Amino acid sequence: MNLYLLGAANPEAVRMIRAVQRANPIVEFAFLDNDPAKHGTLFHGVPVIGGVERVADLKGPDTRFVNLITRDTRTRYETTRQIIEAGGTLCNFLHPGIDLTMTRMGVGNYLQEGVILQAEVSLGDNSSISYGSLVGHEGRIGHSVFMAPGVAIAGCVEVGDGAFIGTNATILPRLRIGRWATVGAGAVVTRDVPDYAVVVGNPARIIKAQAVPYADGRVFN
Repeated sequence: MNLYLLGAANPEAVRMIRAVQRANPIVEFAFLDNDPAKHGTLFHGVPVIGGVERVADLKGPDTRFVNLITRDTRTRYETTRQIIEAGGTLCNFLHPGIDLTMTRMGVGNYLQEGVILQAEVSLGDNSSISYGSLVGHEGRIGHSVFMAPGVAIAGCVEVGDGAFIGTNATILPRLRIGRWATVGAGAVVTRDVPDYAVVVGNPARIIKAQAVPYADGRVFN
C-alpha cells in the first residue's frame, strides 16, 4: 500500500511514519506539499514528490491519501476536498499506540501519539487530533475538526464540524461546541459554544463571531 501525506511541515509526522512501518512494514510513504520549493526534496528522509496536482496520477487501488495540514480548519477542509475532487481515496493516519476499542471513526483522520479516545467516542471524517489530547466517553466529534496538543474534553461532549480547539483547552461534560467555532488556547469551557463563535478565557467567554465559511465540514458530497 502506498500512502501519500499532504503537508511536509511537522517532523512528528515522520516519527509516526516510522512507528507505523514498524507495525506494518508493507506501507510505503511519501509527502505531497503545495510549496513548489519542497518538490523533489527529502523531508527528514521521506521524499516530497509534488503537490495535490499529483493526486490524479497517483490514485489507484493500493493508493491512499491523508491530509496533515492543520493551520486552520477551513484550509484543512479545502485541501482535503482538492484530494477527493482529483479522485484520491482517503484513509486514516493513526499512531499505532492509540487504543480504538469501542470507538467509531470515518476516514481521512490524523491522530498523533498519546491521543486517548474513551469508550463510545465517535469521530467523523478529515479531523486531526494532536498529541496528548483526550476525548472523554461518548464524545461526538464532527468532520474537519482540529484539536491542538493537550486538549481535555470531558464525557458526552459534542464538537461540531469545522471546530478548532486550541492547546490545553478544557471542555466540561455534556456541552456542545458549535460548527466552525474556535476555542482559544487554555480556555475552560463551562457552557455551550454557539456556531461560529470565538471563545477565550476561564471561564470561556465569546469575544466575536466568525464569518460562516461552510454549512458543515463534510468533505464528501
